[in-house]
Amino acid sequence: MLAAVYLLWYRHKRKHTEQSSSEAGLLRVSYHSLFKATNGFSSENLIGVGSFGSVYKGFLDHVQLTIAVKIVDLTGHGASRSFVAECETLRNVRHRNLVKVLSACSGFDQRGDDFKALVYEFLSNGSLDEWLHPLNGLRRKLNLIERLNIAIDIACALDYLHNNCVPPIVHCDLKPSNVLLNNDMVGHVSDFGLARFLPDALHKLLTNQTSSIGIKGSPGYIAPEYGAGGQVAAEGDVYSYGVLILEMLTGKRPTDDIFVDGFNLHCFAKEACSTERVVDIIIQEMGNPWDNHFARKLACLTSIVRIGVSCSSDSPRDRPHIADIVGSLVAIKDTLRKIYR
Repeated sequence: MLAAVYLLWYRHKRKHTEQSSSEAGLLRVSYHSLFKATNGFSSENLIGVGSFGSVYKGFLDHVQLTIAVKIVDLTGHGASRSFVAECETLRNVRHRNLVKVLSACSGFDQRGDDFKALVYEFLSNGSLDEWLHPLNGLRRKLNLIERLNIAIDIACALDYLHNNCVPPIVHCDLKPSNVLLNNDMVGHVSDFGLARFLPDALHKLLTNQTSSIGIKGSPGYIAPEYGAGGQVAAEGDVYSYGVLILEMLTGKRPTDDIFVDGFNLHCFAKEACSTERVVDIIIQEMGNPWDNHFARKLACLTSIVRIGVSCSSDSPRDRPHIADIVGSLVAIKDTLRKIYR
């Protein structure tokens, strides 16, 4: 009798979960549809592992759609709150440079355990991290124009989050593995598990739910003021963006072994700019950017490096506004277009 009651309750819960997704205007999914789509969440379908769970590639038969399914690891500290934060953040945001969320699933798995997942559009070219640091030569090297285009895509996404969302949104975990690329190599910012709304006063409930997560971020990309207990602000994302830009140009992670005793990627790039040794720090596998018009191309590259250096300044007051960054990078792109004609 008890088993029968539980089964009825479980089926009701599943039905309620599926209906809530449909009523919200999202793709209708359930645990079982996601289980089938990913071949039982098989290791062959695993495409990534993050702070709060794993991501699987799947195919939904009923809509003939390839998807990416982020399964939240509910055993991790703050995982449920991260799921809520990501749902809240992505519910009303729409931008060509943000990964599109298709649905959310909150219910129970086949054993009756809690199950939470987010369903995203599948982007075929993987993460920026895979392109910057390819394993076993599985990826070709990005050329200069491709890197600049992706840098602009990311900056446009941040500009939208910081200046065109009400209230503004701070990502809090920007890094290459959280930038995904579609078939046309257009960059999309993803993973909003640590995102925060500003001002917090407008979203006290969400703030209370996520405050215990803390601003963890990722080593090397976290703004120094966060480590000192500073408040979440757009300038923190700008810092992470600066580090990302320098990584894209130098090929060095901010956690590289050469960065010790206060010497970091910011210092490395700043020193090169001050001694006019930018060409020495730029990775060479960019489709040979030095073939023609050397001086003009070097000037453009130097300008991009200086933007990365400025963004990754220790003091938030010294970092440029993200809208200004977009304008500067677009101007550099226009100059390079003329050179490459």
